[in-house]
Amino acid sequence: MTRDPVSSGFGPGAAASITFLASGSVLVLEIAAGRLLAPYVGVSLATYTGIIGVILAGIAAGAWLGGRIADARPPAPLVGPTLVLGGLSAIASVPIVSLVGAAGAGTGFGSIVLLAAAGFVVPAAILSAAAPLVVRATLRDVATSGSIVGRLSAAGTVGAILGTFLTGFVLLGLVPTRVLIVGVGVLLIALGIGVRRWVSGRIPGAPLALLATAVAGGAAMLPPGPCDRESAYYCIAVVVDPARPSGRTLVLDRVRHAYVDLADPLDLEFGYVRRFADAAVPVLDRTRGDADVLHVGGGGFSFPRHLLAAAPASRHTVLELDPVVVATARDALGLVESERLRVIAGDARLSIRALPDGAFDLVVGDAFGGLSVPWHLTTREFLAEVDRVLRDDGPYVLNLIDGPRLLFVRAEVATLRERFAHLAVVASPAALGGDAGGNVVLVASHRPIDAAALEERAGARGDGPGTVVLAEAADLDRFTAGARPLTDDDAPVDQLIAR
Repeated sequence: MTRDPVSSGFGPGAAASITFLASGSVLVLEIAAGRLLAPYVGVSLATYTGIIGVILAGIAAGAWLGGRIADARPPAPLVGPTLVLGGLSAIASVPIVSLVGAAGAGTGFGSIVLLAAAGFVVPAAILSAAAPLVVRATLRDVATSGSIVGRLSAAGTVGAILGTFLTGFVLLGLVPTRVLIVGVGVLLIALGIGVRRWVSGRIPGAPLALLATAVAGGAAMLPPGPCDRESAYYCIAVVVDPARPSGRTLVLDRVRHAYVDLADPLDLEFGYVRRFADAAVPVLDRTRGDADVLHVGGGGFSFPRHLLAAAPASRHTVLELDPVVVATARDALGLVESERLRVIAGDARLSIRALPDGAFDLVVGDAFGGLSVPWHLTTREFLAEVDRVLRDDGPYVLNLIDGPRLLFVRAEVATLRERFAHLAVVASPAALGGDAGGNVVLVASHRPIDAAALEERAGARGDGPGTVVLAEAADLDRFTAGARPLTDDDAPVDQLIAR
């Protein structure tokens, strides 16, 4: 039966359901956007800040535009097409992000906002326009307008909450991001066609909508994604080295996180891992190879495998956030867990609390989210936990990545110097001179650090001319001048790196 498009409206249940699903879909897209953007701009506070800001801008624009249209035209017949367009634009976000991201816009704040806006401001705006259309189509008189608006607002908010929790806690761990976004788009298109048929009894644009769905869905799913696997945290790929059949590179969100030679665990490809090995030599000598080592961050597990091959009597505990990264290391990177190499899956800040006092001769920090160390693993409070599990003569060795001004490195050095009596900064001359950023290795200890020996070992590995060790107190005073130690209450790691 065809309903009068001017007088027809929605009952309380239908209106609440449409608002619930439209608002929930916006938040599903917001959470999924973080995973979709990660291979191009990384995962950081800046990434999620950009996404949230763009989605909010889309919501504001859509609500304003939907309200204007609802006052100018009969709103009920427009709700279905709005949902269809919202679903199509959601599906289209996948190829749009792939195209714009592959163009290499960069990883700065502006690039993050640009990429998020290119993919998600349109679907957020279109879907947010549905709510004022539904409200206008549901109102019967002014006397009940407050309760209707309040009820629909509550329904939309509950939908947004459920969309957030369901996506972040469940869906992103079950299905690939692209499948999730396309699935939400198809659901919205089907809902829109159903609503249009219920309101008007006819759907003249249905064949075109289905054709557009097939085209957009094909564009989203046909090209191969950048991931071999997806987890709740990373887009994961393992790349075979064409110059070395046994070589494997672990790529997380398109950042090279580790290199593993399956045939030779003693081989260390990355310079900063060689600096780790240099700092570990005194520990292995002092313990005659019978050392207990804690690794904060597993990744490709290249350094735990290296130390275990160099010192078979040593024991290693690895704190790795992502169980899918651990599974990837087992399947493709030669990780074999044993009594001498055990992995604890979970956030290192929480896992370290369960470890006993004075249990380790060496702690190695190599945890990253994108290009930055997770901020809660940099603070005064976390260093207290590191110091607690270290034996009195054990060093803490960690890798940082920073920009040319080394603002983050300086702040972390200032934080470490509050806790440890001795510290060495190991980096290239260009990095310490402010000409280039990159990897900087820090070595902190309660016992003196032999800086000359570190430089000699780097030279023996062929890295001598490119490595400088800064360890004198006066030099460190100048290096950290003006730097503020990092605390749980004040650790702007992403902002320091960006500046």
